[in-house]
Amino acid sequence: MKLNQRITQFIMLAFGFFMMVIQTCHAQTYPNKPIRLIIPFVPAGITDTSGRYIAEQLTQKLGQSVVVENHPGASGNIGTSLVAQAEPDGYTLLLAFDGTMVINPNVFSKVGFDTLKDFAPVGKIGDAILILVANNNFPGKTLSEVIAISKKEPNGLSYGTSGTGGTPHIAGELLKQRTGANLTHIPYKGGGQAIIDVLGGTIPLVYTAVAGANQYVSSGKLIAIAVSSAKRAPSMPNVPTFMESGMDNFEVSSWVGILAPAKTPKSIIDKLNKSLNEILATHEAKERLNNMGVLATPDSPEQFGNQLKIDLARYKGIVKTANIKAD
Repeated sequence: MKLNQRITQFIMLAFGFFMMVIQTCHAQTYPNKPIRLIIPFVPAGITDTSGRYIAEQLTQKLGQSVVVENHPGASGNIGTSLVAQAEPDGYTLLLAFDGTMVINPNVFSKVGFDTLKDFAPVGKIGDAILILVANNNFPGKTLSEVIAISKKEPNGLSYGTSGTGGTPHIAGELLKQRTGANLTHIPYKGGGQAIIDVLGGTIPLVYTAVAGANQYVSSGKLIAIAVSSAKRAPSMPNVPTFMESGMDNFEVSSWVGILAPAKTPKSIIDKLNKSLNEILATHEAKERLNNMGVLATPDSPEQFGNQLKIDLARYKGIVKTANIKAD
């Protein structure tokens, strides 16, 4: 081996050792000041409440305050872009929502960030189970009946959601594509108003989160048609899944997780992931999140990153076929 090659090899080994030492130091000293958790939505929604609970638990686990900051706007794009541009030091984190991270890039012409290039996955918190519900005077009680009724409606059977391009909207479009159901999307500025209108009979159907519909299904004010998760919702064990209702491989759930800016040291990512998963493994966390309609799903940064890639590609196809545009 030539002398120059040996020198180059030595420098590379020395650099690798140096970086390993730095990574170790980062892990030992992190965190030594408060951490910001940016939530790109207004307070009180499912994403916000689940994020605030996790922030409280991380504060106890890490020994430093995890301070929630709400930066809403542009369907989550504003707060998300803020984190994409932050220093990759572990002190600015993002509460990531599937609608923002894997749907927005497919329905907006510009979002201000690149989901895969600008972020380092920390870990998934859980899946927010979605449900299709109907006004209690609606003649259909099952998914097959809903589909059959829709095909008899010349102008389509209306279904409301929290807005254009959201996960419930995508789920409704996928239902149309897979079954030929004649459904007409009615977007609202939030799921709450959509629920009010289906309760009042203004629209027959709403695709929403289980947490927002649970009390009305329990009281008999709404009919639960099916949930689009892989398994039945723990809070609604008597409601069948779409797959149990005859639709193979139909699984659409919203998810929430934590991302850091790209190039955040792996030692910091691993420490945050370990702390998050320890929280999600507790009975208390599972119960609290379940009450919010979120099923805890701890995983690794690699697993979460892989889901980002898969969902981006998956929703791209659905959005293109349905010609969904948010701007």
